[in-house]
Amino acid sequence: MKLKDLKIIVTCPPPPGWGGRYWILIKLTTENGISGWGECYAASVGPNAMQTVIKDVFERYFLNEIPSNVERMFRRTYSSGFTQRPDLTVMGAFSGLEIACWDILGKHYDCPTWQLLGGKVNERVRAYSYLYPLEHHDLNDFWVPPDMAAESAINLVEKGYTAVKFDPAGPYTMRGAHMPAMTDIKLSVDFCKAIREAVGDKSDILFGTHGQFTTSGAIRLGKALEPYSPMWFEEPIPPDNLSEFRKVQNALSIPIATGERLTTKMEFAEVLRSGGVSIIQPALGRAGGIWETKKTAAIAEVFNAQVAPHLYAGPIEWAANVQLSASIPNLLIAESIETAFHDSLINGKIKVEDGHIGVSQEAGLGIEVNETLAEEHPYNGTDLHLMMQDDPCDYSNGNSFSGGAPPLKTNLLFDSVFLLL
Repeated sequence: MKLKDLKIIVTCPPPPGWGGRYWILIKLTTENGISGWGECYAASVGPNAMQTVIKDVFERYFLNEIPSNVERMFRRTYSSGFTQRPDLTVMGAFSGLEIACWDILGKHYDCPTWQLLGGKVNERVRAYSYLYPLEHHDLNDFWVPPDMAAESAINLVEKGYTAVKFDPAGPYTMRGAHMPAMTDIKLSVDFCKAIREAVGDKSDILFGTHGQFTTSGAIRLGKALEPYSPMWFEEPIPPDNLSEFRKVQNALSIPIATGERLTTKMEFAEVLRSGGVSIIQPALGRAGGIWETKKTAAIAEVFNAQVAPHLYAGPIEWAANVQLSASIPNLLIAESIETAFHDSLINGKIKVEDGHIGVSQEAGLGIEVNETLAEEHPYNGTDLHLMMQDDPCDYSNGNSFSGGAPPLKTNLLFDSVFLLL
């Protein structure tokens, strides 16, 4: 059973576009007709260039290979062109291809992927969600008022969620780390206060940032948030100097989390070894795929650290996250995005019920990809999946930042097709 064919679909989630501007979906097919699906997370190049990278990696290291040889394919890709060091773009390509191999293997052996990873440790996976606008909220106004965020948090808790995430602390820019504005510190405190008062002890609050602060700036903001006991302070500083995380963690009582922008066990091991984080957040479509992230989870276990798979992508990466989560003992929680498009693209195969995701017993990743639907929503833009702001932090007028992929607008406040489920 050797790998024979590759198909790439770059699909664009309809407005408001939760999960990024586009998703790069991978379909591999073996010579005996078994197909598996994977997904590549945000890359540093556009989707056209990324497709060329994916095809190159496939033709060099996957074509005519047995799909179970994931270790050999990883070593060849990791070493490609005399490198043997983490490369976000090449590892992003590899990750999507590797996930598809696990889907094929599960289908070949007629078992879920988690069964091939050492079996099931967790019967269900605790889930969390970002705070997204509700139907009556205005898309443009939602990102600043704490009372709207509190309404969204209550809605999620009523659905059974026991953790909610938000990130009101201003922009992440191409200029690198900055000191937070006082207005951003105040807004962050106001968000934490309003949400904590709204959910009480029924939910953890997860404070998200995107590496936008200097080390001292992150500590300054973190100190202001400590009274509200967030379960984590996410990526408070840029990921290009991992040793600095330890300074932030040592100064704060809030657990530090990071990992969305890291790839392979090498980078995760560095920040774990330093004591800089106690929660890692691998994005499986970038971190090296399922097997490499399984190794990373084992390294985290040695340091009493927990794993919280990240998701700002499509439902195939989500399915891979669930399969990995079922198999690791140090799972903390997994991110979820519940939109009608996510649901329809995999024919409703992943559900969050009472704040948890049930672990599928179906073969492979446990999903059925609606290939036609994916192809009916092609991405024709020029922007990247996520993009950083050019303008600096505004210390005079405050900041209103809706993320690296701002929500897409429709003629209506929300079209019924795009409502959060």
